[in-house]
Amino acid sequence: MHEWALAEAVISAASEAAEKEGFRKVMEVRIRVGELQQIDQDVLMFALSQLKKAELGSADFRIEEAKARMRCRACGHTWVFNEKELDENIVEAIHFVPEIAHVYVKCSRCGSPDFEVLEGRGVWLVSVKGVK
Repeated sequence: MHEWALAEAVISAASEAAEKEGFRKVMEVRIRVGELQQIDQDVLMFALSQLKKAELGSADFRIEEAKARMRCRACGHTWVFNEKELDENIVEAIHFVPEIAHVYVKCSRCGSPDFEVLEGRGVWLVSVKGVK
């Protein structure tokens, strides 16, 4: 499961940020996950809780979801991705290879498959709060 690999990366990045800021104790780590990543947030939270290092032991992890927004290159229309409009197998395919969304998702105004993803991909470390 890629949630465990993501958790390892988040732990590493948060630990580096805490060290750079001189935190003795980390209180909160905020993460933003793009909707198109199709991360199982329960699995990610479990992995984070299991992989915490000593300096993150009491940290509260908070996950925010970044909704996917697209903009059509043909007509300029911007819309929000809605996975409920897609077959379950297609959603699963997008989970493993987000770039495949271009095969199945079309502009809601003109029907063009030529669009850019403005938001909703990737995983970001938003903030690390702690005590010096």
